[in-house]
Formats: sequence, structure tokens, C-alpha cells
Amino acid sequence: MGYKAYIPEELPPKNPELKFDLGLLSLLSQADQQLGKLNGLSSIIRDHDLFVYLYVRKEALLSSQIEGTQCSQEDVFEATYVTAMNEGLNRLKSLPLSTRMLKELHAKLILGTRGEHKHPGELRTSQNWIGKPGANLNTADFVPPPPNELGRLLSNLENFIHDENGFPPLVKVALIHAQFETIHPFLDGNGRLGRLLITFALVSWGVLDRPLLYLSYFFKANRTEYYARLMSIRFQGEWEAWVTFFLRGVIESAQMANITAQEIHKLHEHDRIKLHLDEGRGSFFLTRIFEVICRSPIVSIKDLQRLTGEESYTKVARTVDKLKELEILKDLNDNKRNKKFVYANYLNILRGTLLEILGKR
Repeated sequence: MGYKAYIPEELPPKNPELKFDLGLLSLLSQADQQLGKLNGLSSIIRDHDLFVYLYVRKEALLSSQIEGTQCSQEDVFEATYVTAMNEGLNRLKSLPLSTRMLKELHAKLILGTRGEHKHPGELRTSQNWIGKPGANLNTADFVPPPPNELGRLLSNLENFIHDENGFPPLVKVALIHAQFETIHPFLDGNGRLGRLLITFALVSWGVLDRPLLYLSYFFKANRTEYYARLMSIRFQGEWEAWVTFFLRGVIESAQMANITAQEIHKLHEHDRIKLHLDEGRGSFFLTRIFEVICRSPIVSIKDLQRLTGEESYTKVARTVDKLKELEILKDLNDNKRNKKFVYANYLNILRGTLLEILGKR
């Protein structure tokens, strides 16, 4: 028995066209307002790069959950997802958002993961499909376009990203994400890369000053509707319903980011005050170690030596003991050879943010 692959229309939508009603325009206005507040966080975040670094790690946990990968919060801090995000943000400074860039990021994204044998960084040359475990091409829920269509569709997608086509940025990125997921150009990792694409597009267009918006938690909490809305585009042309769903995600995700940012900011300020009140011999190095654990909140003594360039194991160990006395660091394990310490209150902020969405693990 044969199978039928789905070949989408090129962007922008023409058959049918996307229609803007009052409800959609109202959501768009709300989403724009929330993004404005998110950009306004620059006034309270002392170290923008630090916040981005930490918040990206929240995204890594969420994305791994969506993809079905089981990982702990400790694993997240070594995730290839983080590497791909950071690499993508750096590449945007010298390379436009393009198929070439997505291929580079895909290679980094699945390196060392379950999909690393599925031609990282290469467009697929065989047919893939989406379905329940055990499904095949004949029983799949969805069969993306065949390999010979990928070049044309990705070229159109790239042109749409860069063309001045009159679509509001948030609507435009909703269309881009949906089209990328429909094309499904790689054998593995399309979902993760498609979510990164949202962030990269908004940053490259200047809509976001910093990459603070992530929709993974919303997609996770509404997983059934997420896939249903994508399917309704493909077979019923219901672009309006998809864009409405996407804008709801932007509003909720931006609100969550604002809350998280303020909580992290308050925590860091509170702990800096602790350090200030405890000033004395070695206070400069104490502050230096504190700034390092803000960037790497799960560390060993050797990690801190490497990250600070400090040769003295004893000096670092004494500083860690001081941070433990101040209840900033806590023991993570009892491994004598490679004992780990955790900036627990920071992870508690993430845990509190995630529990409502993911449930206790």
C-alpha cells in the first residue's frame, strides 16, 4: 500500500488567506504589550547576559520534557540545547537567519543525543513521518513533504523570514514556526529547532532586545491543542485558530518570564547584600565565586577552579564553605571524589515556575 505525503502551500498563506478579526487583533495588542514589558526588564536586570544564560537553561529542561527525553535539572546545565541556543545568538551577529544557519545549529543541537546518528546538520534524504510509537508511513498521523520538495520549501521560508511582507512580527513568526514544523526538514530534532527558530527570528528582527521569550512551557501545557492546531492548518487551512493559539502562548510565556526575571533579580540582590554584610578578608574572591555560581549554579571545586582560573584548591574550598555558611550554596551529593554544590534557591525559583506546568517529577 502506498502513502501520501503532505506538501504545504508556500508562505504567505493564500488559499485561504489569513484574516484578521477583532479577537485576533486584541490578542496581538496584548502580546505586544507583554513583550514591551519583557524588554523593559533591562531596567532591573543588572547583568543581562547573566539572566539570559540562566533563563536559557529553563528552556532546555522544558524542551527536553516536550521531546520525551528524561533528564534531571543537573543534566540541563550540560545540554546541547544550551550550546545550540548560545551558538545561534552569536551567529546572528554575522549570519542572517537562513537554512545554512539552521543546519549548523541542528548539528550542535543533536550532538550527543539519541538522534546523533540521524545525519546531524543535514537535510533528510529519506521520508520521515509523525505518529504513535510503532506507526509506519501507512499508519502515521502526518507525513511531511518528500525530500525532493525540501529545497523549494525552505527557500520560500527563508525569503518569507526576510521579506517586508506587512505581517506583524508575532503573526509572522507564528506562520514561520508552523511552516517549519510542517516541512520537518531533518530526521530528528525538528521540534526543538523549530522552537529555537521563534526566538532567533524575534531577536534578529529587533522585536526582542534579548532572547527572553520561550514558548516551550505553553506548548507543553497545551500539547494536545498544539498538535491539533498544526494539523488544522494543514488540512482545514485554519490559520486564524493557530495564530490565536500562538498569541495566547506569547502572552502567557512573557508574563511567566517577567515573574521569573523579577524573582531571580530579587534573589541575586538579596544574596549580594549577604556578601556585603560579611565583608572581610577574601571578600573580593567571595564575590567572584558568587558571580560564577550565578552562571553555573551546579558546580564542584574543580569546576570553580577552572571557571575562575584559581590554582589553589584550598582557597576555593574555603570560599565554598563560606557560601554554605551564608546559606547560598548547599551540598548536592556526597561524592568525595567529585562533590557537587548547588545554588539551591535559584533552582527553587525554576522548580516553582515549572511545577504547575510539568507536575512533580
